[in-house]
Amino acid sequence: MAKKKKKYWIIAGFLLFIVYFSAASRPIPRETILKPQWLSSLESSYPVFIGENSLKPETTEDDDDAVPAEGESAGPLLSFTLGDRFGYVDSQGRFSMNRIKTAQVSLSEDYWSEYGAEPGRIEVYNSLNSEVITIEDGRAYPLFLDKRIFLIGSEQNSLSALDNAGKTLWTYDFSAPLTCIDAAGGIILTGSLDGVVEVLDSGGKHIFSFEPGGSRLPVILGCAVSPDGSRLGIISGIDDQRFLLLERFGDTANGEYKVVYHEFLEDGFRRAVFISFIEQNGYVVFERAGGLGVYKISARKGIKVPLEGTINAIDNSGGDGLLFIVTSPSAGQKKLIALKLPGRIIMEAPFKSETVFLGRSGSRIYTGGRTTMASFDLEKR
Repeated sequence: MAKKKKKYWIIAGFLLFIVYFSAASRPIPRETILKPQWLSSLESSYPVFIGENSLKPETTEDDDDAVPAEGESAGPLLSFTLGDRFGYVDSQGRFSMNRIKTAQVSLSEDYWSEYGAEPGRIEVYNSLNSEVITIEDGRAYPLFLDKRIFLIGSEQNSLSALDNAGKTLWTYDFSAPLTCIDAAGGIILTGSLDGVVEVLDSGGKHIFSFEPGGSRLPVILGCAVSPDGSRLGIISGIDDQRFLLLERFGDTANGEYKVVYHEFLEDGFRRAVFISFIEQNGYVVFERAGGLGVYKISARKGIKVPLEGTINAIDNSGGDGLLFIVTSPSAGQKKLIALKLPGRIIMEAPFKSETVFLGRSGSRIYTGGRTTMASFDLEKR
């Protein structure tokens, strides 16, 4: 009975959340709508289906299988970090893993690991919470990119790649601490404190380096690789800060890139900056002071989208010509924004939360605040 009461209170809270969210939003144009799917509590792990899915048969009140055991899932999993919790959620709002952080966390769609300030023994698990490898005397920080396992040295100036058994395949040493890293299309892109951009192949061989320069402080604050490895996006420098797009040319084997676009970003940041290729390599999006930068590759043109407050999360995939962003206009206030690419705001939905999560898998949007996660499908009508 106590369990049943608790579930009803959780459902009531969820419904209040979704009513507020829906009532405060402006609709996306008629051809595309956000269709609510479910809400799920990180504290109880009970998914509640809403809208047309509210009558979806799932389990009975007394069915202990209503929440899957840790390590189980119903289909593809999305990694999440929300407040002091992290884990994986499936398309039905059920958690294959839902944990409270006890240390630093490195997390991807494939692997996760918790580690201390000076890690020694590092245990790496997969998304179903099965241990994959154990690294003894690692003295490094685990990083998971492009379905691969890497270690960044304790001084942050070396990078090692591991195989699935934990054996070191190669190690590359840098002249200064790394400030950003990305991997895709068979290459690894890094930026460092001394303003140097370097590209390594999948075997750890250096194939390209570049120093953007042009700033009082030449640090690299953001870097991204296009899915096919043919383009690099860079945010560099403090006083002045710049966005640069580089493209590969000539013999693809030698990995040479050249700058095809650059833009000064007025006031910049003194921290790591989000940058990503989205919409199947059609756009580059990045943080910039006062809003979001959107560069359309086919048009060779960038624009600034003014946004109120700070950016807390950005959809890093795009799709259907839409991009989703969560901003914080003021303390404790959040706003989910839908952007029709390249730069028209078509929906704003405010909500209250100190913490936030935003994820996307195809046409499904996942968002969360406090201890609640919600899912919406993009549906054309």
